[in-house]
Amino acid sequence: MPFPRTVPPLRLEFAQKAFIVDDGRLLLVRKTAADPRHPGRWEVPGGRLEPAGDLGLDDHIRREVWEEVGLKVDPGPPFHLWQWFMPDEGSGDRVRVVAAARVCRPRSLEPTVRNQTPTDHLTDPSWVPLDEVWGYDLIPDLRPVVRAFLRLRAGG
Repeated sequence: MPFPRTVPPLRLEFAQKAFIVDDGRLLLVRKTAADPRHPGRWEVPGGRLEPAGDLGLDDHIRREVWEEVGLKVDPGPPFHLWQWFMPDEGSGDRVRVVAAARVCRPRSLEPTVRNQTPTDHLTDPSWVPLDEVWGYDLIPDLRPVVRAFLRLRAGG
């Protein structure tokens, strides 16, 4: 017997998030007040894969980081996978986004938001000491990923 389908059709997309670390600090960026889903909340740089433009996964995460915070990075391996659901802005259908988190080493340290696309809605890139990250109002779906990242950093 086939597994019953209980949700409306979904479009599947892939995203990556960059946990950029330097000298015991993590780069966080805040969503602007104009962000339609998480205004004012904090997250790490990254976004969805552009199938026609991104040559590979390393290229994808480098592009996202460059666009959102103006840094060049060396991507490391993924350390966490998760998913979230969001409405498709065009059709109203649901989109399932499957994401991978990667620790990245910065090759530059002065973040800027000058390279953003209009839909990024990001501001205030900030280097945050690791022991202060929980003091920021993080996007809810990112909290378990931050927990996994901090466990990884602690060696556990």
